[in-house]
Amino acid sequence: MAVKGFIVNKDIPQQALSALIQWGEVQRFTSDNRTYHQVAGHPDLFFCGHQGRYVVAPNTPEKYIHWLNERGVDFVLGSQPVGGRYPSSAHYNAVITESYLIHNLSATDPVVLETFGHLKQININQGYSRCSLLPLKDNHFITSDQGIYKVLRKNHLDVLYVNPSTILLPGFKHGFFGGTAGVDADTLFLIGSLSYFPEGEMVRAYLTRLNYTVVELYDGPLFDGGSILMV
Repeated sequence: MAVKGFIVNKDIPQQALSALIQWGEVQRFTSDNRTYHQVAGHPDLFFCGHQGRYVVAPNTPEKYIHWLNERGVDFVLGSQPVGGRYPSSAHYNAVITESYLIHNLSATDPVVLETFGHLKQININQGYSRCSLLPLKDNHFITSDQGIYKVLRKNHLDVLYVNPSTILLPGFKHGFFGGTAGVDADTLFLIGSLSYFPEGEMVRAYLTRLNYTVVELYDGPLFDGGSILMV
């Protein structure tokens, strides 16, 4: 069985990095400031995909492209580089599930729209969609954006809203829930512990109902590192 591969912000807490290494091969991501420095290490700004199929920003540093090729990952390059300000910083920050492409579609890279064109599209105002929305199994979601919550509810989807005010994101007042986590089958990896999150028990109950095993990678507040990507 192939070793799991993870792409994660190089600046997440060291304890979380050390714990994640026990689960598989970890690439510590930095874009070398191809976008604004506070989020330059956020992989969810450069990689967009679901279940082994990815669209990767064309200005992603070559070492990560080489690593994907080495692992035999199925990916294509997008058409637009990630830039230093919105909306060019959000071209690849879409949420992709088995059924849906969820994004501010005015910001979505055309290759993402083409690659996942068979999915139902849901347009939202938030361009940083993956940062703000964690997709789970069977069309369940957790979001820290009230606008996203309202749109998904109008689409009759099961979505839990949580307040992001205590989520850490250096350089900003707070981070977003989607950026704290990554999902691999029935395991949810979390950068931090729900014990430090005011709505942690509510989140834990929601995940338990969906039969997830929660791996809390360090004993501290939730940290928005730009998601944990599995490849």
